[in-house]
Amino acid sequence: MKHLFVTALLLVCPVALNASDNSAAETRLKSSIDQVVTIAKNASDRSILIAHVKPVLEHILSFETMTRRAVGPGWREFTPDQQAEAVRLFTTLILRTYTAKFTPGEYPSVIYKTATSPSPGRVEIPTTAMYRGSRYEVVYRLEEKDGWTITDIVIEGVSMVASYRTQFDEEYKQGGAVAVLASLHRAVSESK
Repeated sequence: MKHLFVTALLLVCPVALNASDNSAAETRLKSSIDQVVTIAKNASDRSILIAHVKPVLEHILSFETMTRRAVGPGWREFTPDQQAEAVRLFTTLILRTYTAKFTPGEYPSVIYKTATSPSPGRVEIPTTAMYRGSRYEVVYRLEEKDGWTITDIVIEGVSMVASYRTQFDEEYKQGGAVAVLASLHRAVSESK
């Protein structure tokens, strides 16, 4: 009987810990999205939106992880200075791309669905965002590293990291880190 109790306890404990992990990740994501929605609601133009959203997104998004994964295996061949430049450019590109989707003064409503944990330290939080009459299915992938941070966003089934990785992989094969950085510079200048 004691053996059955211990076995049952071991089976229940990971579920309880997992639910707790999911709850902390959900709370962090919801708080950040609420901040972004409030900023979008009150911003009078895109430059103000970018300036105010940037610190919130830098706090919840792991731009370094996203950049490293978007570049892929070639990342190890970048010098530390090239890595820092890639993260800076990728961050600027994501901020500009993200804020270009918003019309100042308008804001989305977000419905949160049940979070799942595909593996320890990882949580996926599916949402439905309603914005300007359109509905978008968005999954936020978070990892626990000194707090929960977003490491990928899947919009309508398309991973942002995987999408950029396809582009950067081709650039890397053609010209290494220099080609990837040139591509990022072009993308940033085109996203103004």
